[in-house]
Amino acid sequence: MPTRTPVSPTGAGLDDVDRRIIELLQRDGRLPYAQLGPAVGLSQAAARQRVQRLIDSKVIQIVAVADPRVLGFTRQAMIGLKIEGDTRRVANAVAALPEVEYVVLTAGALDMLVEVVVEDDEQLLYVLNDKIRAIDGVQTTETYIYLRVHKETYEWGRP
Repeated sequence: MPTRTPVSPTGAGLDDVDRRIIELLQRDGRLPYAQLGPAVGLSQAAARQRVQRLIDSKVIQIVAVADPRVLGFTRQAMIGLKIEGDTRRVANAVAALPEVEYVVLTAGALDMLVEVVVEDDEQLLYVLNDKIRAIDGVQTTETYIYLRVHKETYEWGRP
């Protein structure tokens, strides 16, 4: 999983036009530059350049977000890990697993949260037991199976 490197932790370096572009693309990632440019006070070409700069600097990604259930992945779970040793080393090993969608290092009772998306409970057991627990440094795991995703949004940072 690639590490995100924003312009700065506070968003400094982003101006109001960048923020408006991000807001519009969060609503519709397929918005044509011919509409995006005028909506933010830029030409189509200038909007294209701004978006490319935001992508190149890893401030944004433009992706299609699919419903995993429709694609045959009926089991999602969040797994909490307690780690012994270097959490970054373990995070890199966990992030390399194809079933893992999300890895975050945390402070508190757990050292790491890992989201997995798999086809069924049998695959979840395999990933948990044979892959994650086999990583050197993983002390304990606690698994939270998703019953239903009640809210999922990608619109943070909007005014």
